[in-house]
Amino acid sequence: MNKRMRTLARSGVSIWLDDLSRGRLASGNLAGLIHDYSVTGVTTNPTIFAAALSHGDDYAGSIQALRSNGADVPEVIRTLTTTDVRDACDLFADVHASSDGVDGRVSIEVEPGLAMDTAATIAQAAELHRRVDRENVLIKIPATRAGLAAITATIAAGISVNVTLIFSVERYREVIGAYLAGLEQAAAAGRDLAGIHSVASVFVSRVDTEIDRRLEEIGGAARQLKGRAGIANAQLAYAAYQAEFAAERFQVLSARGARPQRPLWASTGVKSDDYPDTLYVSELVAPGVVNTMPEKTLLAYADHGTIGFPVDGAGVSAAKVMRLVTEAGVDLPDVFATLETEGVAKFEKSWQELTATVTAALG
Repeated sequence: MNKRMRTLARSGVSIWLDDLSRGRLASGNLAGLIHDYSVTGVTTNPTIFAAALSHGDDYAGSIQALRSNGADVPEVIRTLTTTDVRDACDLFADVHASSDGVDGRVSIEVEPGLAMDTAATIAQAAELHRRVDRENVLIKIPATRAGLAAITATIAAGISVNVTLIFSVERYREVIGAYLAGLEQAAAAGRDLAGIHSVASVFVSRVDTEIDRRLEEIGGAARQLKGRAGIANAQLAYAAYQAEFAAERFQVLSARGARPQRPLWASTGVKSDDYPDTLYVSELVAPGVVNTMPEKTLLAYADHGTIGFPVDGAGVSAAKVMRLVTEAGVDLPDVFATLETEGVAKFEKSWQELTATVTAALG
């Protein structure tokens, strides 16, 4: 087992791979990452599935079989993606059992076109959960305004959730509130809270990309703040996590078996050559977090990654960084609103590409 990855895991970070394909499953690649690189989970999104289905012939036989049975494009997409996720869940079954359900998790996302439709999101979350039919699946719901109510309803139904596309600490606090409300409703309905899990995916590199662009436009001394906001924002999110789950509202639920909603660092592949390729792993090490990494980032950390400054206790310095960014002239609420809109749009585009690929394969 890779020593750097083992040390990272022992520091409290759950290492998840941000990728999945039938080729990874069939070739033993994913099994090797579990065994050799301490990988304990997988996240997926429409972009990942669009890439998987558009390269190679791994899905050709399944697509043709579905076509012979009269399946339409949406049914083919849902069958192929839920099958891959189910198979990955089975591969992680031992990890799931040995971690008391905390790890060994595989995520699948509701269609991005439903991001602003609460009722449709709730319905599809239940459908995805039913179709995968594995205890260790996480249903991904975006942290849009419409998504918050869907998160509460899905958690209340006893379905574990990965909340995605979180950019601001303010929205992250609302996500925590939605999770706690769902747990309270689940408790009132007599559900076993210990079986309900959730992670909250706070995006990191995209924050730096957008804020760096604006700092560069401002120019002068503002440029000295480039590359600092993404980590500072995540550090503030971790401080919020600590505060919210130490508060009485959660403690009442914890006494009934509830689990905290773990922060998950997403978008951890660097998008600028100016920064170390392990930046968003090395500088975000803290107990009880998940870091979901592209394979390129994972292998880079395994080769030369080190653990940087502690996240725990960094709230004051992180708040100063964000204050300086604001004082430099960056409109942070506009940054976060822009990132959410773009995030949904990017996944919608990937879903359209996925639909086009399947449509062409069906002939």
